Amino acid sequence: MKGRATIVLDVGKTLAKLSLWSSGGALIERRVRPNERIKVGAYVALDTTGIEGWVVEVLRYFATLADVGAVVPVGHGAGAAIIRDGRLACPPLDYEEAMPPALRAAYDAERDPFARTGSPALPDGLNLGAQIFRLEALEPALAEGTQILPWTQYWSWLLSGVATSEVTSLGCHTDLWNPLAGTPSELAERRGWARRLAPLRAAGDILGTLRPEWVFRTGLPADTEVHCGLHDSNAALLAARGFAEIADHESTVLSTGTWFVAMRSPEDATLMDTSGLDETRDCLINVDAFGKPIPSARFMGGREIEMLIGLDTRQSNIAPDQPALLAALPEALAGGAMVLPSFAPGFGPFPLGRGRWIEEPADHAARRAAVSLYAALVTDASLDLIGTRERLLIEGRFAEGQVFVRALAALRPDLRVYVGKAHNDVSYGALRMIDAALPPAEPLELVEPLGVDLAPYRDRWRREAARVEEAA
Repeated sequence: MKGRATIVLDVGKTLAKLSLWSSGGALIERRVRPNERIKVGAYVALDTTGIEGWVVEVLRYFATLADVGAVVPVGHGAGAAIIRDGRLACPPLDYEEAMPPALRAAYDAERDPFARTGSPALPDGLNLGAQIFRLEALEPALAEGTQILPWTQYWSWLLSGVATSEVTSLGCHTDLWNPLAGTPSELAERRGWARRLAPLRAAGDILGTLRPEWVFRTGLPADTEVHCGLHDSNAALLAARGFAEIADHESTVLSTGTWFVAMRSPEDATLMDTSGLDETRDCLINVDAFGKPIPSARFMGGREIEMLIGLDTRQSNIAPDQPALLAALPEALAGGAMVLPSFAPGFGPFPLGRGRWIEEPADHAARRAAVSLYAALVTDASLDLIGTRERLLIEGRFAEGQVFVRALAALRPDLRVYVGKAHNDVSYGALRMIDAALPPAEPLELVEPLGVDLAPYRDRWRREAARVEEAA
């Protein structure tokens, strides 16, 4: 495929993104679509039909811009497709759909311990096993004659016709994988899910070329290769390792989007101890593209920011607004403005908290600055949980938020904090998966900490956060 363009299909929870890249790693074009939640019968489903129609339309446009040689899918880790006879056997369940309490209790009684799966017990359908359990309770016939595909591999199957599974997609809080053994979990074996998982392939494997119908629908070349693909946060991790400052060093990568996911890579993986991870505070073990366990912590940062400032989260990170937010931060601090966790209860390092404001500013810029500081404080707590040391790389759309990244750098003077080019890090990771020698398009930027001592503010914030949790 040398000399030909590559398409990255990134199907996140909030947004679906398609980007077109030259053989040298230059961005040619990018398109984004907000995802819908679709009510189907007894549950809410992911919008496979709407996303597919949009993908066809954009790929048809991309086919006019470049000679495309490959497509690499990337996706969030809490989705699965159950297929039978070459089509979906049921609509994929949306992970934010609440599970009936009795069914959840029955599922929890069957789960394996955290020590064996690295999957904490998460709300709603965030454990993929819970989704499958619920779907089979609704339709027992799904347990026979079907295959289970992780969300990313649903899209590689749709494009290529080859059904697969992959370790980064199975190893991210699914309950289906034992990350230390590198095998399906005991739960997956007991429930018969292990034998129904599509065959395991490496993330960078070429599954084949586009199905003839997709060639017809999109106008892409018939020899366009489709790769297996990988979990989005793990693509960000792979991208980070392309920078000399991160590479094989002790480092943590913070991927920011709907979820803020911190993933720690030790300099010596053989010394990694995951026994101290706190499953009650949204710690987990991810699995990287090479099958290695990655201690991780996360919270629903993008969703919380959205809830606090409105649907347009760009108000906290869009470049032209940054001087105004930085200028408004002293006013917010002087007025005692503080946001307490959590506005996504059940998630993150303060899962029992019920979010509220202390001295909410009337000024819009000061309010946004306080929310950005809140995101930095929750991130700081998450980094503590996984023992982050030496280096931190912040990637994703919130890496442009100056109050957020500079406050975090001020809170963590023990770290060299870097930011990468926003929006393209996941795509760069996908490209590096098929060409490990591909250099980054732009260098990392070392973050200058805010010129204010935030330690007293953090101490008060943590005391208040603990008080809120104790009262829950």
